[in-house]
Amino acid sequence: MSRLLCLLLLLLHASKAKSWAEDLEGNEEEEFIKDCRTNSACGGTDVSYPFRLNSTPAYCGVQGFEASCSAAGDAIISLPDLGPCKLISMNFESLRIKLGDERADQCSLQKLIYANLTGSIYGSYTLVRCPSGIATDSDSIRGPIPCLSNESQGQFVYQVDASASMDLLPSQCEGTGSAVGACVSGIVAVLAALIIVYILKKSEKDKQTRFKVEQFLAAYGDAKPTRYSFSNIRKITKRFKNKLGQGGYGSVYKGELSKEFRLLLRCLRFEGEGQEFINEVATIGRIHHINIVRLLGFCSERSTRALIYEFMPNESLEKYIFLGQDKGSNKPFNMEKLLNIAIGIARGIKYLHQGCEQRILHFDIKPHNILLDHQLNPKISDFGLAKLCSREISIVTMTAARGTMGYIAPEMYCRNFGTVSYKSDVYSFDMLLLEMIGGRKNHDPEIGKKSEIYYPEWVYDRLVERQDLVLTTEVEEKDGEIMKKLSKVTLWCIQWNPTERPTMTRILHMLTSSEEVHMPPKPFVSNINHDYTN
Repeated sequence: MSRLLCLLLLLLHASKAKSWAEDLEGNEEEEFIKDCRTNSACGGTDVSYPFRLNSTPAYCGVQGFEASCSAAGDAIISLPDLGPCKLISMNFESLRIKLGDERADQCSLQKLIYANLTGSIYGSYTLVRCPSGIATDSDSIRGPIPCLSNESQGQFVYQVDASASMDLLPSQCEGTGSAVGACVSGIVAVLAALIIVYILKKSEKDKQTRFKVEQFLAAYGDAKPTRYSFSNIRKITKRFKNKLGQGGYGSVYKGELSKEFRLLLRCLRFEGEGQEFINEVATIGRIHHINIVRLLGFCSERSTRALIYEFMPNESLEKYIFLGQDKGSNKPFNMEKLLNIAIGIARGIKYLHQGCEQRILHFDIKPHNILLDHQLNPKISDFGLAKLCSREISIVTMTAARGTMGYIAPEMYCRNFGTVSYKSDVYSFDMLLLEMIGGRKNHDPEIGKKSEIYYPEWVYDRLVERQDLVLTTEVEEKDGEIMKKLSKVTLWCIQWNPTERPTMTRILHMLTSSEEVHMPPKPFVSNINHDYTN
C-alpha cells in the first residue's frame, strides 16, 4: 500500500518539480520562500508545493492542487475521483503524505483507504464482525461501523486497535481485517492507477494547450501586444499583493508599470484548450478605440496565462446601475449621463461590427463587461467568447449558446427564432440598456405582480398605455423624455426576430438624433413588415 502511494507521490512530484524549477530563476526563489512558505501553515500542518493554501498567491502551487484551511484548523485538499480529504502531514523528502477523511462521522471508501498511509492499511487496527452489538467502555474499540454493519442480518462490525486485547470481545466475534484489507487494497491499487493516468493525461493535455497557444502567438508575429515573462508580471503586481476580485474566469490584480501608469492584470484559469486566451489576444490585441478596453500585453509561460489591460478606476457599470434599486435612494447617474454611456457602448459595438478588418461578434455584452474610466467613459471588455468572421458574412455557425443568462438572444438557444449573427450583440446591448434605464434586472423574481416579472414586456405595455415609466425614483420631465426615447430604442432592438432588429449604425442615429423614435412593434412576436435594419 505504502509503495503505491509513494509511486503516486513520486510521479506527481516529478511532473511538477520541473515546472517549478523553470519558473524560479536567480533570487526569485528567495521571494517564493517569502511569499509562499512563510504563509503555508494551517493549524499544525505545513502545506507545501505543489499544493498551496488558497489564501496564498496562485504561483505558490500548481493549478488544481489548492487546499483550504477549515475553521477547525484542518487543511482540506480535493484529489481527483477521491473528493475532499484532510491533509494531516506531508514530507516530499521521504515522499510520504498522510491523509484523513474530512467526514469523520461517516463511513466511506476514502475513510477505509486513508486510515493509515505509512504502513499496511490495517497495520494500526483490526476490523471484527460480531453477531450482536457489544457494550464496552474501552477507547480501543469503536463502532459499530454503519456502512459495514447490518442489524437485520445479525452483523455488527467494530474497529479494534492493534494494541488492544481480543479478550475484550465476545468469543463469537471474528477478525475480518485481512479479508476486508485485501479487498480495499485492491480498490486502492485501482484508484492509485487512475490518479496516475489522470496526472499523465492532464500533463499531456496541458502540453498540447501550450503548444497551441505558442503556435497562435508565432503566427501573429509582431502584430501581437507586448509579451511579459512571469517574473515581469510578479514585479508589476508586487507579487500579486493587490487582488481586486476572483471568479470563474480567474483572478484580477492591480499593478503598476510606474507611479503614473497603472494597469489591470487578469490571470486566466489553466483549463480547456486556451481558447479564451487566444480569443482575447486575437480580437482586442490590435484594436484601438476609445470605447474598447486596451490590451497592453500578455504572459504565456508554463502554467501561467495572463492578460494585461489599461486600468479602469471606476470598475464596471454593474457596480452603479443597481445602486438606486431601493426606494428613496439616489441613482449614481442622471438620465443624460446614462444616454452618453449608452452612446459610447453603441459606438464600441459598431466599431467591432464594421470598423475592423474582420467583423468581431462579442457574444457577452452585459454590465459586468462594461468598464468605466476616470471620466466615466464606457469601454467594452472581456472578449473570451468573441468570434471573428468576414465582414461580408452576416450569419455565423454556432455549436452551443454563448453568453450570460438574461442577455443571450433567443436565436442562440433555438434556431426557429432565426440565425445567429451580429444582430445577437444588438439584442444583448439593449437588454443591458433596459437595466440601465430601470436600475433593476430584466427578470426579477422579487417583483410581486406576475405581469411585471418580465421587465421588457412591462416597459412595452407602459409605453403603449402612455403611462409614465415610474421606476425606483422620481425623474424630471427632460429625464422622462430621455427615458422614453431609450426605452423605444431598446424595444426595437430586442425583437425576437433578428431581421427586425436595427444595426448599430441605426441605433446610434436614434440615440443621437433629435428625431422622435417611432413606437416599435411588440418584441415578443414575429413581425415581418418593419424595416429598421439599415
